[in-house]
Amino acid sequence: MTGLVATGLARPPMLQPTSLALRPGEVLGLIGPNGSGKTTLLRALASLSAGPGRVTLDDTDVRALPAPVRARRIAYLPAEREAGWPMRVRDVVALGLMPFGGTDDAAIDRALALADVVGFADRRIDHLSTGERARVLLARALVGRPDHLLLDEPTANLDAHHQLAILDALRGEAARGAGVLITLHDLALAERWCDRLLLLDGGRAIADGSPHDVLSESRLGEIFHVRRAESGWERC
Repeated sequence: MTGLVATGLARPPMLQPTSLALRPGEVLGLIGPNGSGKTTLLRALASLSAGPGRVTLDDTDVRALPAPVRARRIAYLPAEREAGWPMRVRDVVALGLMPFGGTDDAAIDRALALADVVGFADRRIDHLSTGERARVLLARALVGRPDHLLLDEPTANLDAHHQLAILDALRGEAARGAGVLITLHDLALAERWCDRLLLLDGGRAIADGSPHDVLSESRLGEIFHVRRAESGWERC
């Protein structure tokens, strides 16, 4: 099967056996309450943890791919935004090209622009705010134009303008054929920007489908303990 496919991934106790397919050209949103296993699943897909299950990329076991090849084809953005290195922003973004064995100024410029960090490309990353660092690290993930992007809360710590700008950029990555998997806590953003949602709860996959189907009123109440209101969400 084309794309990134997981079969029976499990990392007890946080993640029960879970299967999914991330297809080229789609934005798949991974949602669920705190502690539901979203980050654990993302790390397992990125081959950053060992355990039961299998991940394939275009029918090839990901673990069988040489590390540089895997890094060129799959980019992973962790939820942590810390960066203690006294490096220029532009040099941090260039690190994303290391698996390609060189540098590409045009690619770096493109990634800086997508993440809206051109204005401080020559500043040190450890002198930036949390939100600014988040955008720099996203640019590093984007710079190599990987086939698949695994992004843990890419909109966290961002203001409303940059949340929408980043999600728009990720839609553009999907439009060029990339498979984009993002974890989100903001259900309104997930509903608006994702083609498909996978809902986890208690380490189990509860639903996989269109945002409209997954975010039904009954699931909103049962899993998230909220309901829709004119002002957005209210507790129930």
